Amino acid sequence: MSEIAKRFLSRCFLPEETIALLLRRENPTSTKQRVVRLKRALEPRYQAWLTYENCTGANVYVAANPLRPGSRKRTKESIASVRHLYLDIDNDGNTRLAALRTSDSVPPPTAILSTSPGKYQVLWRVEGFDFDRQEQTLKLLALAFGGDPACTDCNRVLRIPGFLNRKYNPACRVTVDYPDDSVRIPSDFRLLLPAIETNAFPPADGGRRQARKHSHSENDWAWICDQLAQGKDAEKLTRELASRRSDKPNPIYYAQRTVDVASARLWLLEGILIGDVITMLESRRRFEISSTLCSARAREIAATAERMIARRKTA
Repeated sequence: MSEIAKRFLSRCFLPEETIALLLRRENPTSTKQRVVRLKRALEPRYQAWLTYENCTGANVYVAANPLRPGSRKRTKESIASVRHLYLDIDNDGNTRLAALRTSDSVPPPTAILSTSPGKYQVLWRVEGFDFDRQEQTLKLLALAFGGDPACTDCNRVLRIPGFLNRKYNPACRVTVDYPDDSVRIPSDFRLLLPAIETNAFPPADGGRRQARKHSHSENDWAWICDQLAQGKDAEKLTRELASRRSDKPNPIYYAQRTVDVASARLWLLEGILIGDVITMLESRRRFEISSTLCSARAREIAATAERMIARRKTA
């Protein structure tokens, strides 16, 4: 195990914490799993074994969250607490990572792993998340930034930097960057809940869900969509929504994002090209948001609206 791997694991876990290591070979397919305390995994003899396994064809992974003491398997029930949020970016990785880095809806990541050219695993060290909120936030992150929507389990594994990614021939080494050392809390992730909850996740029964009372945010979304469809001014709607929702931690941010996602969705449905939608969003907020951030934000919002429409069509 390289010093890069040791540093990564030591940043993610405490010496006495229990972690799960997974070794997976591609051809023939085989897996080994070891549940150990971090301090044992960092011992020279254990490091040498992991390095040998990696050099002879095994990919090396670690569970993103620590396990309960005494655990023997990496099941959801064995996870002790939520330590990280994570995002797998496999397609158009450099563009999506650039949008994430400049987005105002998420804080800077704790670590960014480059698992192969153009593919990334993004981590945030967090506290204050229960398992349900973690899973919900992971889904929202995947929707907002084009990540893998299947990577939302609390017992998910991550590649370990410093080891070789043996999926490719020749193998490529996994590297890591540490943009930020902060530990984040739920309110740091300001993702648009109403639009995604009501449009991107249709009910499994195809819409035959039993009637229920809509949340305030869902009512906001429906109202904004209706007002925009009637040609009402977006700036006035933004101010009115912010005034209505003074209960939000950041009413202006909430109102701007709700109005802009709804606008982007409406424009795309009207047949406007996504490049023009991005330009229109940039123009709308150019005096409120810095130019660099405004451009990345517009691209991310347009992509979010595009995915919402695609999911609605396939529902």
